[in-house]
Amino acid sequence: MSEYIEHDRERVSVGIVEKKHFTFAAPPNAMELESGARLGPVTIAYETYGSLAPDRRNAVLVLHALSGDSHVAGYYTPADEKPGWWDCMVGPGKGIDTATYFVVCANVIGSCMGSTGPSSPNPATGRAYGLDFPVVTIGDMVAAQKALIDHLGIEKLLCVVGGSIGGMQVLEWSVRYPQTVFSAIPLATTMRHSALAIAFNEVARQSIMADPHWDHGNYYGGEKPRLGLAVARMIAHITYLSDESMRLKFGRRLQDKSDFSFNFDADFQVESYLRYQGTKFVERFDANSFLYITKAADYFDLGKQHGDGSAVKACSKAQAKFLVISFTSDWLYPTYQARNIVNALKKSGRDVSFCEIEAEWGHDAFLIPGERLKTLIHGFLERVHDEFAA
Repeated sequence: MSEYIEHDRERVSVGIVEKKHFTFAAPPNAMELESGARLGPVTIAYETYGSLAPDRRNAVLVLHALSGDSHVAGYYTPADEKPGWWDCMVGPGKGIDTATYFVVCANVIGSCMGSTGPSSPNPATGRAYGLDFPVVTIGDMVAAQKALIDHLGIEKLLCVVGGSIGGMQVLEWSVRYPQTVFSAIPLATTMRHSALAIAFNEVARQSIMADPHWDHGNYYGGEKPRLGLAVARMIAHITYLSDESMRLKFGRRLQDKSDFSFNFDADFQVESYLRYQGTKFVERFDANSFLYITKAADYFDLGKQHGDGSAVKACSKAQAKFLVISFTSDWLYPTYQARNIVNALKKSGRDVSFCEIEAEWGHDAFLIPGERLKTLIHGFLERVHDEFAA
């Protein structure tokens, strides 16, 4: 987006936006979590785009992935070089057209991007929660979002859409609050993590906890576990790509040299790229939040939590119309996992469409501008909007 010259921004973007905050669950009315712990007060950071229709039937809730936030589109200031994380999809004339829909994006609890999480002040001590912050689940994140949607006066969402961990939240919304969700678009996601996905998350968590500066989560006010978090990000980033995308982007090309260094410098471009991604991530994200959100993703199991172990039974609680999307090169959440979602929805009698998009960029393909994905989402939203308005 930084490639566009200044006067083009208004044409292709929602423009200047503002992060807002909603606080609820102040003691003694603290929020009860799935673990049995209680949390309060709880603050949710969120942004909105477009206008809510007088009948309040044009609201679309966008849900973010692990390291995302509420800033899904637009710019905070005219000087910002980069827009929100899904600006290619959300905006005037885009897949989720803000000229038609009122779009809401909320930062999950447990994060560090404005919502209550382990880096937030613990009202009992005045210091950051650290590991005193209770473990939260995907269900807890969605329950907090429901409080925000109620606060905004929206009785029923036209659509809930999200990819990766955001897709897990979409599925959770559809079965936890079926009366509130008219349609749902889970992208590049799963009903439960595979052993492979859990393994990658655990290695990433261990890299953080092995950093001597982690100090059992009590690093606030001192040196942060920068190296551990950087390595965790490097591990995670590998899972977001694909063999083909890495071959095309890097191959075995060397980084600023003509031969091997014969030491442990970053000889290859892919090494330099991963180190850059890790270093950049440390500047904007909290290590404890990484631990909490990945744990929430590992715990997620739609069938176990809502269907006594049966995905079909869980999906039978939903009332929404579904568009399920996967990507051919996504090996973190392969297409067979999307098909499992589709099969469970079909067996439960739900209205479901499915598309596997040919893409070489791996799991992150849903974040990359693409006409096919934009057309699918735009067309689906048009259809359900007409049906919802009827």
